[in-house]
Amino acid sequence: MDKNSKIYIAGHQGLVGSAIIRNLQNQGYVNLVVKTRQELDLLDDIAVIKFFKKEKPKYIFLAAAKVGGIMANNSYPAEFIYQNLKIQNSIIHNAYLHKTKKLLFLGSSCIYPKFSKQPIKEKYLMSGELEPTNRAYAIAKIAGIEMCRSYNKQYKTNFISAMPTNLYGPNDNFDLENSHVLPALIKKFHEAKIKNKKEITLWGTGKPKREFLYVDDLADACVFLMQNYNDSDIINIGTGEDLSIKKLAENIKKIIGFKGNIKWDYSKPDGTPKKLLDVSKLHKLGLRHKIKLKQGIKITYEQYKNNDNKA
Repeated sequence: MDKNSKIYIAGHQGLVGSAIIRNLQNQGYVNLVVKTRQELDLLDDIAVIKFFKKEKPKYIFLAAAKVGGIMANNSYPAEFIYQNLKIQNSIIHNAYLHKTKKLLFLGSSCIYPKFSKQPIKEKYLMSGELEPTNRAYAIAKIAGIEMCRSYNKQYKTNFISAMPTNLYGPNDNFDLENSHVLPALIKKFHEAKIKNKKEITLWGTGKPKREFLYVDDLADACVFLMQNYNDSDIINIGTGEDLSIKKLAENIKKIIGFKGNIKWDYSKPDGTPKKLLDVSKLHKLGLRHKIKLKQGIKITYEQYKNNDNKA
């Protein structure tokens, strides 16, 4: 992948896609292809075929997906499985038809079993039952992994699959109905602070442990893998460090400056009890994350105050 290679970033306006764009531009890549949803509906097969016939991208970062937190996944499973299968099937197949040199498919750590051994090695895929609340999304992503592997085997393509842990950072989704836990907590604590609330209620027990990766560190890893990794086996991207949701909430509360109390609603689901990725495979390639969690939360909160909370 040289500086003039035609590179298509699918989902460039989202959290992950926008970070990949920033990374590529900072490294001097100049031939980047992006399309808004209005310009290219990835659920429209005919539109995707026309796009590939015209553009013929040599490299693809497949970051386009329907994503959301535990509430969204649990409420709209049909949308999550249909849209994600549709998007990835169309792009991966057309990448093969139009001789794309290399494609990076982005999955998710939710592909692993709910009660997987910890930390989660890549080989634990499909070794147990999935978390019920996001099973539809996880199965779609597992299908994408298998599709890349199958095309590599049958058609000799070079389609690689990376599994990121929980992500956060600039351009995150702060909608409480659809967001993931970290941006949702930022918004909840910020609004509680502004309204001088004495108490904030959060879902579950706070006991589950989660790993969080700043999205620019993910983008670093994606570009690195596009340049250095050529294997059908999946590879984890994370920090190798986790903390409880309770501890995360306390950290965000302190950073935002909310003075009230936290109440936990035990009637709401916790999700997977622990989900820490084994990132030794990535580390052996020479790549580690740079942004520590508290630093990343501060950056994300500043961006939220400046841009997102006015919506």
